[in-house]
Amino acid sequence: MAEIAEQDLRLIELFLDAQWMERGLGDLTLQAYGSDLRGLAKYLCAQGQTLLSARREHLLAYLGQRFSQGAKSRTTARLLSSMRRFYQYFVREGRLAEDPCALIEAPKIGRPLPKSLTEDEVEALLAMPKVDDMLGLRDRAMLEMLYACGLRVSELVGLEIAQISLTQGVVRAFGKGSKERLVPMGEECVDWVERYLNDGRRQLLGERQCDHLFVTRRGEAMTRQAFWYLIKRYAKQAGIVKPLSPHTLRHAFATHLLNHGADLRVLQMLLGHSDLSTTQIYTHVARERLKSLHASHHPRG
Repeated sequence: MAEIAEQDLRLIELFLDAQWMERGLGDLTLQAYGSDLRGLAKYLCAQGQTLLSARREHLLAYLGQRFSQGAKSRTTARLLSSMRRFYQYFVREGRLAEDPCALIEAPKIGRPLPKSLTEDEVEALLAMPKVDDMLGLRDRAMLEMLYACGLRVSELVGLEIAQISLTQGVVRAFGKGSKERLVPMGEECVDWVERYLNDGRRQLLGERQCDHLFVTRRGEAMTRQAFWYLIKRYAKQAGIVKPLSPHTLRHAFATHLLNHGADLRVLQMLLGHSDLSTTQIYTHVARERLKSLHASHHPRG
């Protein structure tokens, strides 16, 4: 017997194509769905079952096996989410009478507070690139835009010239599912991007052509991996020792806006979150900061 039934492989591909066409999901999300479903299909094949013949007890047994192998609650919750979307799709398509995982409860997981930087740490980080050099000027403009606009790193490196308006001071960002949003850049960011366009980008490109805003010495678009390496290097130079993630400056953008009185709904639009509950995690960050300030400065703190 094959590791995965051929019919299950076709069903998974059908499901992934539908998710891409109907919901505009990104490659990484689709890859995660595919990996989860192929793992389930492989297990079911060994039990003499297929994805569409599986019952609730089969799915519970698979989740139990994964848990006993050390799968964390967050991983199990993601796996269950993939399974639910798969079965809900085929119920809608009329291939199944009912969803076999409809009554399976997701594991309770706490949402970790996003790692952020203080305003002083951000200032130190932004000051690290040597702006008398074309590469340093580019890096400063990228850091300024990442912090000023709260962009995802993938959105930043994917920006094209046509997506920014220096006269209006806005950037047109395309987030998850290609959802479009307009984000103000702020005067400081506009100034650094303008300086980069006039004095850095032209030198980096030479006679070459590239639609992307931020380019490398080879005249190609900057990659996420290369830019993230630069952030870690500048953070080390700035003496920032706390763990960083690709979202660190995005988290700092959100946290600092809330600390200065921004409305949660406005923050949701700026970040491009489809659900307000995703944005609400930052209220916990702001609350923790208020507790810290109270403890430090109140006479009875």
